[in-house]
Amino acid sequence: MAAVAKVDGQDPRIPKIASSIRVIPDFPKPGIMFQDITTLLLDTEAFKDTIDIFVERYKGKGISVVAGVEARGFIFGPPIALAIGAKFVPMRKPKKLPGKVISEEYSLEYGTDKIEMHVGAVEPGERAIIIDDLIATGGTLAAAIRLLERVGVKIVECACVIELPELKGREKLGEAPLFILVTSDAA
Repeated sequence: MAAVAKVDGQDPRIPKIASSIRVIPDFPKPGIMFQDITTLLLDTEAFKDTIDIFVERYKGKGISVVAGVEARGFIFGPPIALAIGAKFVPMRKPKKLPGKVISEEYSLEYGTDKIEMHVGAVEPGERAIIIDDLIATGGTLAAAIRLLERVGVKIVECACVIELPELKGREKLGEAPLFILVTSDAA
């Protein structure tokens, strides 16, 4: 089973990207349809097309920061950052970064978590995109937005390979635009 591609005026590379994403039923628990991007990474054409679409969208837009959300944002973020001449800033789970960090808490289904970045990794006035593989409930991306905005960074856009629209994560992003490649109807 593969993810479902967007259709309205889409880039002709999108169907190949969508078909390269494997959907695993009942992982990691019953009722979850896991969007497995490892199969996308194994398909060199689809992986390159994914990176190229993001690069084409952001090159020449004055973006100085590509913030990647742990862990799969670390796969897509660095090649995009290199191609557009921006720095890559990892946004990590607690206690994963050495040195002084700044953090932002967000809610989970049962409890809370935090996302962190190094103090000084970004400067006020910089323009950033935030990249991750998937937006589901939107909690992690919303926390990344709040963290970057707190230190004066302008969020140009959030970008994800996959969106699970039925989980309404987009609604948590406030005014930050969201660019996605593939919409999945698998919850």
